[in-house]
Amino acid sequence: MNDTVQTAVVGVTGYAGAELARLLLHHPRLKGKPPVFAGRVDEKDAARGGVPLAEIHPQLARSCAGGDLRQEPFSWDLLASRGVQVLFLATPHEQAREWVPEALARGLRVIDLSGAWRLTEAANRAVYAFADDGSKQAAATQAQAVYGLPELHRTEIAGARLVANPGCYATSIILPLKPLVAAGLVDLNHGIVADSKSGVSGAGKSPTAKTHFMYAADNLSAYGVFTHRHTGELLEQIGLDASQMVFTPHLLPIPRGILSTIYVRFLKTQTAAGIARVYHDFFAHSPLVRLYDKSLPQIQYSVRTSYADIGFQLAADGRRAVIVSCLDNLLKGASSQAVQNLNIMLGYGEAEGLE
Repeated sequence: MNDTVQTAVVGVTGYAGAELARLLLHHPRLKGKPPVFAGRVDEKDAARGGVPLAEIHPQLARSCAGGDLRQEPFSWDLLASRGVQVLFLATPHEQAREWVPEALARGLRVIDLSGAWRLTEAANRAVYAFADDGSKQAAATQAQAVYGLPELHRTEIAGARLVANPGCYATSIILPLKPLVAAGLVDLNHGIVADSKSGVSGAGKSPTAKTHFMYAADNLSAYGVFTHRHTGELLEQIGLDASQMVFTPHLLPIPRGILSTIYVRFLKTQTAAGIARVYHDFFAHSPLVRLYDKSLPQIQYSVRTSYADIGFQLAADGRRAVIVSCLDNLLKGASSQAVQNLNIMLGYGEAEGLE
């Protein structure tokens, strides 16, 4: 593919969709080729050619080609007529399960921001209760999916036809843990504890009782204990058994951002310099990971950026460590990671349009 690649976004109305639209509209390699925005519109809106993007997201008004960009009624014919080559899906999981096989059959490359194709093991997918799980079509599609965490799989992403963008919590835990586990330093039998806290936008745009202002404000609550659907991603990507990790997510009374605090025990005594070296070696070619050697990350430093921030503190005995990672759940946890994957798929610089 060349610099004139045509993209399309389905699901622009959500929080992650808005960020994805902003990033693609300002991407230096895609100027002059704005995405096709497609989705559900009512009959009245369809009659006028769709809904102006500036009405859906007024903050993008000056990026909308003089107001001409619209969310149009989705159809495969629409994508074909516009010459779409790469399709972003920011849709519910079930919609992506239905559409991705069709998209692949039509020759499109797909970056899916949902959880539809992230998990290779049936036991981990069970939390989603996909109606088509176990079918030949689903198995064939899953076999083509590459887990879209560039810091782990950039080589496979480059040639992928289907990239399954990771979950936001999963990104915030896999990145700080994978280097230590891969190096054989962590005592897995002792167990790992991952305590994560996310802003309310991580729950999506549709309001619920627990994301209502009166519930979330001035509150901090745990949820999805032992059942959160990102758990399978952690186990598969880090290489853990379910008995080796406890992951507990919490809802923070802030709009966006994730902070994960991870507790590990080492098999042997370590030094801070040795742990830092493991991280620096692992992420030597990862421009969107920032390592904190002398302090710990905070949400305020990573929010509204495309970076994953990682820092750690080693106990005096050299056998225990607390690792802290932070990222913006709508960016490195979703949309900017999707664009990072696009950059890799198209042979662009990995961080183009993101720094």
